[in-house]
Amino acid sequence: MTAPDFDPAAIEAALAPYVAPAIPHGGVLLAVSGGPDSTALMQAAKQALERVGPTIPLHVATVDHGLRSASAVEAEGVATLARDFGLPHRILAWTGPKPAHGLQAAARGARYALLGAHAQRLGLDWVLTGHTRDDQAETVLMRLLAGSGPEGLAGMRAVRPLVGRVRLGRPFLDLPKAGLVAYCVAHGLTPIQDASNADPRFARARLRRLLPDLAREGLSDARLTRLAARCARDDAALTDAARAAYVTARRPADAPTLVRLDASGLANLPDAVLIRVVALALAEAGAGRPRLERIESLVLDALRPALRDRAPLRRTLAGLLVSLTRGRGFTLAPAPARTGGDGAGDRLAAGVRDLLGKGGGAAYIGSECPD
Repeated sequence: MTAPDFDPAAIEAALAPYVAPAIPHGGVLLAVSGGPDSTALMQAAKQALERVGPTIPLHVATVDHGLRSASAVEAEGVATLARDFGLPHRILAWTGPKPAHGLQAAARGARYALLGAHAQRLGLDWVLTGHTRDDQAETVLMRLLAGSGPEGLAGMRAVRPLVGRVRLGRPFLDLPKAGLVAYCVAHGLTPIQDASNADPRFARARLRRLLPDLAREGLSDARLTRLAARCARDDAALTDAARAAYVTARRPADAPTLVRLDASGLANLPDAVLIRVVALALAEAGAGRPRLERIESLVLDALRPALRDRAPLRRTLAGLLVSLTRGRGFTLAPAPARTGGDGAGDRLAAGVRDLLGKGGGAAYIGSECPD
């Protein structure tokens, strides 16, 4: 282990802002699986308690996904270590049926839901995880392969809202995993090695095996995380511009219209901002977050030309009727029900030629997981 990899002062300093007595908050929940990253997180918390005293409420939780036969025993092992450290611990079980596809994404969603709910019950403001620079590099690479835009390529945020007033913090996101492994060794800790982290059935595990080869070609974890930081910076600027444009363009909407925007306020927006304005409108109308390429198709292939030519537009998107008319501007409303028989409902949902001003078919954007 080289010196740059192992800097115990940097590890403890990264956690310090979350447990500093001078920062007013309700307390912190440490998400500890028993792996090296989260075990180092708990050890650093113990060091903080020894330094500043028990002035900040600190709790530990382990999510047992029930996906491996050893998971219950491992969770009990974390509970024992937490008690040895003087930290209260709770095992949170993910119960119920598990999906046949998208298992890791579902497990991740369940994990954050359980942690957020537990933090709320305890009156805590923070949930902290042990994610590292290595995890960030893997996330950016996965999203790059998925064709994500700046928001996705920004990777994991160091801080983001979780539920209610509870925020999710990742204090080790700029630190290498190797340093946390060495930190555990230095303190005589034996972390759990989760076999699923090397299971080739999972995309993240397959990419993890490729990272050393990519690093030799110049695509190192440092460069991937630098890309994430740059994309986060650009995404924040574009998001601010889009929110300002959305507020300016918004107009009162009468039922059944859910959202109405002034078309003249949209026409001069750059494409990157217009895409985000439409995404904000979709979110307000209850459509969730369709995939980026589908919003791009709607905006770039249909809405932008219609704005330029001052032509009417009618599309369905995620259960919504998206319209552009001279009198009403850009509107979102519930899409008409599709019916059988003479197919009138289908024609309306797809867009009739005289309503569209052209013969192209509709672009239907269904609800999918965001990038």
